[in-house]
Order: sequence, then C-alpha cells, then structure tokens
Amino acid sequence: MRIFTKKLPHPDLPAEEKAQLLQNSEYQEMMVESTFMYLTLDLPTAPLYKDEKEQLIIPQVPLFSILAKFNGATEKEYKTYKENFLKRFQLTKLPPYLIFCIKRFTKNNFFVEKNPTIVNFPITNVDLREYLSEEVQAAHTNTTYDLIANIVHDGKPSEGSYRIHVLHHGTGKWYELQDLQVTDILPQMITLSEAYIQVRGFGDSEGGTPGG
Repeated sequence: MRIFTKKLPHPDLPAEEKAQLLQNSEYQEMMVESTFMYLTLDLPTAPLYKDEKEQLIIPQVPLFSILAKFNGATEKEYKTYKENFLKRFQLTKLPPYLIFCIKRFTKNNFFVEKNPTIVNFPITNVDLREYLSEEVQAAHTNTTYDLIANIVHDGKPSEGSYRIHVLHHGTGKWYELQDLQVTDILPQMITLSEAYIQVRGFGDSEGGTPGG
C-alpha cells in the first residue's frame, strides 16, 4: 500500500505561526510504499444509547464505511506523545487472501476498553477494486473476496472468550468452533457477531477458490 503522511502544527499555536510552519518541508505530505500482513479497520467511537426501556442499543457500521480508510482520500489524525500527523492509505496490490483486523480494543494507562459496535458485512462479493490506485486497477482481474473464516470475541476484554466461524468449502456449510465444540451455523447468524478478525479469499465468481 501507499502511506501518505503529513505532519500537523501543534493545535495551540497561533494561526500565523501555524501558517508559517505549513510552508516548511517538514510539514509537506510524504509518501512511502509498504507491504502489509493485514488491514486494520478502525471502528467509530461507540456511544451506547439507551432506548425507552433503558436497554442498551449497540451501534452498527457497514464494512465499506470502515474500509474507506484505504481509498486514498480519507484522512485520519494520528497522535504521538509530542506530534500529530494526518495519514491516508491507498492499496496498490491485492493478495489472494486478505486478513481484516477490526480494531475493537484500545488501551490507556489504566485499562483496556472494547468497542462493541457491530460491523455489517456481506459474506460474499466484497469488491475492493475502488480502493486500488487507478493505474493498477487494470492489472487486477480478481478484486472480489468471499469470507472463509470469522473470529469473534465475546464478553469483556479481560475475561472474554473467542469463537470462530469456518466455511467447509466441500459442502458450502458454515460451522462454529469454540474449544472442542463444533456446531452448524447459518450464514445470517455470522453477521450478527462482534467480528474481530476475518480471513477472505478471492471469490468463485472471479475464478478463485476460497479455502483452497
């Protein structure tokens, strides 16, 4: 992928000083190309609303909304101890298999927080062509991915548990695994879970074979 980074002046500086700093080469956007092992998808901050019966309402977000991070145009601010940066990302090459890591956990000095937002995702036909730079789109005949495995985290960050949904390619059936328990599961139920890590492969419609 291409990673574009632009340093930001300190927000407390006077406007004139900020304008002067933005003219310096140190504050101009820079681009590097980097390989990736997986794509980290950032969840929006999750306000936990309550309905009339004081029941918590868990927010939801479409997969394509959080994938927009990699469209080459979406900017996000990253903060370090001393400095702030704007970054944007653009994919330049797609592998046969993709791993999505949905960033549910954030750490501070005292504890780990978990974002319970449900990600609405299709099981099949997730097309990433629009996230590729225009000059490399023609080189990719395969850009559509189907889900192969879905890892779910249930419960609190410190005492939760994991489940995994796996596609049996020979039969096209989905199974849920937790410890030594294996049960059938409907694809519609998979999309209701707090997905944490997903593995996707080129879809059959593109000539690929998810799961090998």
